Amino acid sequence: MTKTLTIRRPDDWHLHLRDGDMLRAVLPHTSRDFARAIIMPNLVPPVVTGDDARAYRDRIMAALPADHDFTPLMTLYLTENTDPDDVAAAHADGLIAAVKLYPAGATTNSASGVTDFTRVAPVLERMAQIGLPLCTHGEVTDPEIDIFDREAVFIDRVLDPMRRNHPGLRVVMEHITTSNAVDYVKAHDTGLAATITTHHLVINRNHILAGGIRPHYYCLPVAKRETHRLALRAAATSGDPRFFLGTDSAPHTDANKLLPCGCAGCFTAPNTLPILAEVFEQENALDRLEGFTSLNGPAFYGLPANDATLTLVRETPEIPAQIDTPEGPVTVFDPGMPLNWTV
Repeated sequence: MTKTLTIRRPDDWHLHLRDGDMLRAVLPHTSRDFARAIIMPNLVPPVVTGDDARAYRDRIMAALPADHDFTPLMTLYLTENTDPDDVAAAHADGLIAAVKLYPAGATTNSASGVTDFTRVAPVLERMAQIGLPLCTHGEVTDPEIDIFDREAVFIDRVLDPMRRNHPGLRVVMEHITTSNAVDYVKAHDTGLAATITTHHLVINRNHILAGGIRPHYYCLPVAKRETHRLALRAAATSGDPRFFLGTDSAPHTDANKLLPCGCAGCFTAPNTLPILAEVFEQENALDRLEGFTSLNGPAFYGLPANDATLTLVRETPEIPAQIDTPEGPVTVFDPGMPLNWTV
């Protein structure tokens, strides 16, 4: 039985840090273990220009513990008024690593997102020319489409036509939740990848709804049927370089999660690596954990893998049920299974 596992230091290719007091409270839970992270731009107001990204990066670095080595990889929030020249300049300066597409109304703080995709065509074309990836929240927001079908419909209605119209565009399908998305990635050899979250490898929709509503498992995209969860596990543990970790760790205070219309998101930063080690061991794929967490993402983004290493040991981790923040307690995602690995 394997008792220790040393991997290159991992990266998180989809992370919410929020701002202000919440940023200062949650950042150390990522920067302790992860060397880099793609930072989501859906603040209020959103991070839409290079100047916005620079200012947000400065706030993140000011909140970083002095003994932590961490690099935030900034993104811009795509709107119908985004300036292609500003995007290209921010990319040329090394300020941003991607642009984020939110269909308007799809998730938390997405009201400024895209409604008419023809209006962002000039930005997408410029991104294709300069090799800047587009990160997509892959759901349609048509109220006639069932919430459990929104990812599959997005692929057919939005993603596939967009990629055909901009054939050089590099795309990351973020936080995929369906076998449809897994199959779509597998069908395309170049320019397309997908992130998979920690929690979508663990929960299906029964965990949210069966036996009572569990708001701390509610996220967007919402967890799907068990068949989809198993497809995600197979993809994550397969060694296929097109799939890599993006936790979508999303802190909300308990007060905001437990409202009659509660916020979507699972806070997984404190326990992602112990959970992933458990999942990969269950799938007899511990030897592939490093690829998923530390190698595949940098390869897609054209960055070197981290030189530093991290060691997991077979030991029950001490994970708090909540973390305290000045805004109120934030519940840590409960995987609902014993964890046998600690960093």
